Amino acid sequence: MTDRASKESNDENKAAKEQATKEFTSFVQDKGLIWGPEPEIYGGLAGFYTYGPMGKLLKNKVENSVRRIFQSNELWELEGPTIMPDIVWKASGHLDTFNDPIIYTKDKKESYRADKLLEEKGIKIDKFDDTFLLELIKKHKIKSPNGKELELNIERQSLMLKTKVAGTEASMRPETATVTYLPFPRFFNFFRRQLPIGVFQIGKAYRNEISPRQSVIRGREFTQAEGQLFLDPLKKNNWEKYNSIKELKLPFWTKEQQKEGKDPIDITIKQAIDKNHVKSQAYVWCLWLAYNQFVSMGIPAERIRLRQHLDDEKAFYADDAWDIEIKLNSLGWTECCGVHDRTDYDLKQHSKFSGQKLEAIRENGERFVPHVLEIAFGTDRPTYALIDLFYEKKSEEEGKTVFKIPYHMAPVDVSIFPLMKKTELIEVAEQVKKEIEKFYVVDYDLTGSIGRRYLRSATVGTPFAITIDYDSLEKKDVTLRDRDSEKQIRVKISELLDTLRKLINSQISFEKAGSSVK
Repeated sequence: MTDRASKESNDENKAAKEQATKEFTSFVQDKGLIWGPEPEIYGGLAGFYTYGPMGKLLKNKVENSVRRIFQSNELWELEGPTIMPDIVWKASGHLDTFNDPIIYTKDKKESYRADKLLEEKGIKIDKFDDTFLLELIKKHKIKSPNGKELELNIERQSLMLKTKVAGTEASMRPETATVTYLPFPRFFNFFRRQLPIGVFQIGKAYRNEISPRQSVIRGREFTQAEGQLFLDPLKKNNWEKYNSIKELKLPFWTKEQQKEGKDPIDITIKQAIDKNHVKSQAYVWCLWLAYNQFVSMGIPAERIRLRQHLDDEKAFYADDAWDIEIKLNSLGWTECCGVHDRTDYDLKQHSKFSGQKLEAIRENGERFVPHVLEIAFGTDRPTYALIDLFYEKKSEEEGKTVFKIPYHMAPVDVSIFPLMKKTELIEVAEQVKKEIEKFYVVDYDLTGSIGRRYLRSATVGTPFAITIDYDSLEKKDVTLRDRDSEKQIRVKISELLDTLRKLINSQISFEKAGSSVK
């Protein structure tokens, strides 16, 4: 290929990518998923977003899935404050060390996070100190996304959002983890002074991110879902739950493989322990639990990998650290969860600064500080991932867009359509709606042709559409339409709820759910 042909091909690919991004962004906004940055009418402040009606329903589904998986694995939900006095953040280390590398344009009008500028150009980072980042920026002649020259100097910006409470210096929490550790004496007593103890929080956190972009992937206000497991360090490799998962395979990507440029490998959890890729049975169980969170949400397994932290990337107090990454259509591999063995660092720090003992007692009377294993992720990123992975633009000839999200995660479960605006049809439709909405999110739509209503329903990902027609009056049944196959069956109204439950939970095939409609 000639240089000219190569340039034309690159230009075409770039233009196609820009067009696809524009169409995806339009879909996200027009379908009521995510709006912003907010406030849009004032020009927007980067890092703050509104979830529209469909986006909020999807985020609810994500968070309910998180609750279900954590609770079924004996982690109990707490809710702590979002603001704490700075003594807490001094103890945790956030006040002094929680910062990111910032680089400015030469005109000082724009600032960016240095490592993210490199990653967005596809440049591999295997060291995270400022000098190395600056060398890479010089070597690859990196400019700002707007094409401006960068000032070749990296500074550090604190990520803490500060405030005052009745004159006391305070900060908004940058994570839910720290405020989960603080009531340890309370929940230790509540759980009958016996370890292990599993707790989690789902709630808002705040970070003064440098030039956040990529929608809710990098926000300044976001929702975290973090699980914390408190356990006796002597029992990390005597973990009863390990035996039930040890033969399962996960896509491990070790630091050695990363350095050698190799792909992740699917090996059993037992092999990962035996090869010393992970350090303890309890920790690898947490890694499996985190992986299971995303699979349960409907993220395809082939889109997930477990990446081990490099030595200079890992926090100094962490004995083991891995990330779960998801391969997005728009952004490629994206970190969506961190799993850390935090040892006894946090409880010792808060014990030191508060003057309170944060200890447990073994059966022999020996006192010790529990270790903490952490599963830390947000609910914004998997929500975005589900939109990104299951949005599908049909060909221009077909002229439609579909959202093929897994049925159990769809924002709206069922659409209900009276075939026409006739009193007798509306009466039956409203009776059906009253029963269905006791258990499912329902969209009730009277306007437009039935074909247009089917299309609207599929565009926002609704799995099933129920149509009430004149046969429904006589036969006491309805037409049930499947989103993906576009097939239709007749189902008795008396059997409708049970049929929907089985279909949404994939317990029966659509063809077996009723009598087919030709």
